[in-house]
Amino acid sequence: MPHIPASRVPRSAAVGAVVATALAAGLLVAGSPAASADEVRVHDIQGTTRVSPLAGQQVTDVTGVVTGVRGYGSKGFWIQSADGDADRDPATSEAVFVFTGSAALTVRPGDAVRVSGTVGEYVPGGAGSGNQSLTQITKPTVTVESSGNPLPEPVTLGAKSVPAAYAPAGDPAQGGSINALPLKPRSYALDLYESLEGMNVRVGSSRVVGATDAYNEMWVTVKKRENPSRRGGTVYGSYGAQNGGRLQIQQLAPVSERPFPKADVGDVLRGGAEGPLDFNQFGGYTLAARELGEVAGKGLTREKTRRQAKGELAVATYNVENLDPTDPQKKFDALAGAVVSNLSSPDIVALEEIQDDNGAKNDGTVSAEATLKKFTDAVVAAGGPRYAWRSVDPANNKDGGEPGGNIRQVFLYNPERVSFTERAPGDATTPTEVVRAGKRAALSHSPGRVDPANPAWEDSRKPLAGEFVFRGRTVFVIANHFGSKGGDEGLTSHHQPPKRSSEAKRLLQAQAVNGFVKDLRKAQRDADVVVLGDINDFEFSAATKALEDGGALRSAARSLPKSERYTYVYQGNSQVLDQILTSPGVGDADDFSYDSVHINAEFAEQNSDHDPQVLRFRP
Repeated sequence: MPHIPASRVPRSAAVGAVVATALAAGLLVAGSPAASADEVRVHDIQGTTRVSPLAGQQVTDVTGVVTGVRGYGSKGFWIQSADGDADRDPATSEAVFVFTGSAALTVRPGDAVRVSGTVGEYVPGGAGSGNQSLTQITKPTVTVESSGNPLPEPVTLGAKSVPAAYAPAGDPAQGGSINALPLKPRSYALDLYESLEGMNVRVGSSRVVGATDAYNEMWVTVKKRENPSRRGGTVYGSYGAQNGGRLQIQQLAPVSERPFPKADVGDVLRGGAEGPLDFNQFGGYTLAARELGEVAGKGLTREKTRRQAKGELAVATYNVENLDPTDPQKKFDALAGAVVSNLSSPDIVALEEIQDDNGAKNDGTVSAEATLKKFTDAVVAAGGPRYAWRSVDPANNKDGGEPGGNIRQVFLYNPERVSFTERAPGDATTPTEVVRAGKRAALSHSPGRVDPANPAWEDSRKPLAGEFVFRGRTVFVIANHFGSKGGDEGLTSHHQPPKRSSEAKRLLQAQAVNGFVKDLRKAQRDADVVVLGDINDFEFSAATKALEDGGALRSAARSLPKSERYTYVYQGNSQVLDQILTSPGVGDADDFSYDSVHINAEFAEQNSDHDPQVLRFRP
């Protein structure tokens, strides 16, 4: 799920228009009458809810000490009251961001200033994103009264100070929004963070739970015992386990002046970080570090799964992240080397995100023969088998993904270990159906696409089904790449619980695949069926439950201990997105071996953003 950090998104200075839009959408509450100018303090601006009671109003000579300056992205600085918790109310922040836009930044940390301007509520990502808003002063006039003042003491965030409960339930009368609810910082993690918005905060030495990414940010946890993974991350195991100890870390210093530290999951940010608590579009609450510690590496290594035994069939799935021939050879070599060395050359590999022969060039090309030849050649060069492949080319620009890329699922198989049963190969629009071959189930088209005309697959990848034979036994494999989570609100949304609009499409997709598996089992009750791929949803999701409906399938992820159930790391949460599900014919957890092979998601240097999985069983 690649994204653009908030620091790289231009921020409009027309905050009043954003506030008006948000008010109309019911995202923000209307402001109350302004206090007289000589009474306005920072905590008056922040108020006791998520939205300023002075939004849209002018304030004059608001005093504070500068605690941080940002000269890139959303330019501006933070001020904080010099006299601590002046109103003795833990719900009100004593700091606020001053948005300067293109104006020159003339202040530095330690300056005591007076600021006049307009109070605004900026919604990173826009009102439709569901994001909370950031209270700020815009169009400022700034007077520096003195320099070199001590900074306010930081508030330390730790396991004891961050509440276990994540967020209050949204107000039904406000569409599930928590914007108007009084903050309860001692009860909810999100309320605590909001009550500290803009304030100088500190985290001590902390474990990294989200590796450094291309945008110079990482995630740490201040709660080392909160749903830990076996390898140092934090597992997202249910919609009610949001892991409130996670916090995004960025730095205020430009990377040209100070390179951002590179960290893998499980490493430790020694010395922690200190700086203002910001809120941005990609991750929510973010510590904008004025001071940043050093990373102590813990030597996390890329996993290697065992080789399948002679009588075991090994089936794997791997999202190779928009692979096409224009990618550098080193990407092909790295991905192919992982198939050989880390996955131990499975008998069947379902690949997701194989692009056409010229990648994102949008010229009508749909064939991926060049992509697959380059990849399979790289496997041989890495010491692996000469894989054959089977797929169905999509109709041009009908399956979503990068325009012109025409991503699709592909089967690789080792012909020395397994054979492919070819039956009137289908095309992009012809569905494969379940038929009988003697007393056993078969496919009308192999390879073929499952129910491609179903509206559930509009602008999405259609499932690829194929028949394989291993040691005389037919195995049906269905490779999937369900619709993405695009459009879903983040965990820090002002709607609680967040709105997950993308689930509706994946639910329909799961129902279509489940129906096909039920047809296979109706034709042959003990059929060996493996459904796998990038499901783009959790093992506890509605989509997974729909895939499993009626006992047709079972997610192999649940055969693992909870601390090992993840294939992807997003905003510091280790979570399941890629899955392998099996029919009863394959057996239960005692009859197969399932492994999520962690080689990418936890590392700053990745060949793909997904980890592959392998299932081994005896048909």
